Amino acid sequence: MTSTPLTSRPAWQALQNHVAAARERHLRELFAADPRRGERLALDVDGLYFDYAKNRVTDETIRLLVQLADECDLRGRIAAMFGGERINTTENRAVLHVVLRAPREATILVDGVNVVPQVHAVLDKMTAFAERVRGGAWKGHTGRAIRNIVNIGIGGSDLGPVMAFEALRHYTNRSLTFRFVSNVDGTDFVEATHDLAPAETLFIVSSKTFTTLETMTNAHSARNWLLRALSGDVKAVAKHFVAVSTNAAKVAEFGIDTENMFEFWDWVGGRYSMDSAIGLSTMLAIGPENFRELLAGFHAMDEHFRTAPFEKNMPALMALLGVWNTNFLGAETVAVLPYDQYLKRFPAYLQQLTMESNGKRVTLAGAEVDYATGQIYWGEPGTNGQHSFYQLIHQGTRLVACDFIAFAQTLNPLGPHHDLLMANVIAQAEALAFGKTADEVRAEGTPEWLVPHRVFPGNRPSNTILAERLTPSVLGKLIALYEHAVFAQGVIWNIDSFDQWGVELGKVLAQRIVPELTAKEAPVLGHDSSTNRLIERYRAAKGG
Repeated sequence: MTSTPLTSRPAWQALQNHVAAARERHLRELFAADPRRGERLALDVDGLYFDYAKNRVTDETIRLLVQLADECDLRGRIAAMFGGERINTTENRAVLHVVLRAPREATILVDGVNVVPQVHAVLDKMTAFAERVRGGAWKGHTGRAIRNIVNIGIGGSDLGPVMAFEALRHYTNRSLTFRFVSNVDGTDFVEATHDLAPAETLFIVSSKTFTTLETMTNAHSARNWLLRALSGDVKAVAKHFVAVSTNAAKVAEFGIDTENMFEFWDWVGGRYSMDSAIGLSTMLAIGPENFRELLAGFHAMDEHFRTAPFEKNMPALMALLGVWNTNFLGAETVAVLPYDQYLKRFPAYLQQLTMESNGKRVTLAGAEVDYATGQIYWGEPGTNGQHSFYQLIHQGTRLVACDFIAFAQTLNPLGPHHDLLMANVIAQAEALAFGKTADEVRAEGTPEWLVPHRVFPGNRPSNTILAERLTPSVLGKLIALYEHAVFAQGVIWNIDSFDQWGVELGKVLAQRIVPELTAKEAPVLGHDSSTNRLIERYRAAKGG
């Protein structure tokens, strides 16, 4: 696989020449020169409003970034993804999370087979199961209705379901208790189950292969926990466990009825799977109708990304602005700042989506890159973050790009709370952009010695995403926006956004170390001196 190196492309070189002048211009100047800037540099896509006017860009910047997208054949790569081509080259797989939310009448082919009917068959099966559990028809081994649901997974099998549950908690069935277990640390399982009645608890075990170390360790602990409470009757397992997997033999061996196994496919990556059967806990929580509304939101953004010209394409513009901030302005991180408590887990979800996707150091052809890839994502809900790390964003030495997310209507009206919240998000974006000059500080009567400490440089780039209210549909659009922006950046950087080999080495080494920690006799160790000593210290401390 060969292509023109990214840094040799005409648009990239033009951007390198352009950035020198762009660095000299402050957002104050850009807004003063164009009174309509805030109106022009914004998009409204099906109720999702994207204000990117506070980025350090001009019309020429956007023109060159769109030219770069064209030179990297982003349009062709989008068509390849939606067309079922095997764009995950290192694993020789198609990448078709977009099928998970395609309408029933759509046709999307993988190796000549329309996979849409398969997806809807699983959705229908999930719906029937969810209605039985939510309606009380599904009974546990002792005849009691299910009141507690524990999702066991890790990575995409956990982060998506947890985020969706928290984000859509307003829409959940409050008669059901939901817990999520992912960490192989036993504390995670113990704390998640300590106040639950086993006879009323259903476990969802999510593992494609049904061999994932962390997930299956927790699943076996759950099985033992259940059987201890139910007199060891192994028939109870089938009434209290269901599986999201493709390995029917392993599922049956565990004791789960394969009729209660929900399928997904190798063309769905873990971090893109929350709207597949991995979202079973989400459907149980919010109900099938709301789950399908979530999928409709995803699909609306999919179609926008697939068809809109790049200068009016929200995911493409978000991606290109990220490339500009990262590769030309030197912003290494993105702070995701949702001003809605329901989105408290959204930054953590995006960490996997973005950094597992684009944390790559070689091109599709295997050559080492000579430019930055993979922005570092982090964040907390506002206004909490304002009293934590905003100091560094406003007055620190590092340039941090920010994504503000807010909603015009709250789901929980309570006195002046929401007006105060919205005043803060709008004010923070304004303060980051325009700052406060030394003269402005002096005009407030500040002593001269204190003036430097109260100056805000401003010129910090940010996007603001505003919707009317947080609904299942809006959440779907928001997630798909970031999914497609990540993909578009990967195309620009010429990397494979859909593999994750970087998670493998540590797992392999851990399998080697486990028997060295648990052996009755002191093992002969062949690691480096630091690793050897840590193993010895651990064995000594635990009495091994």
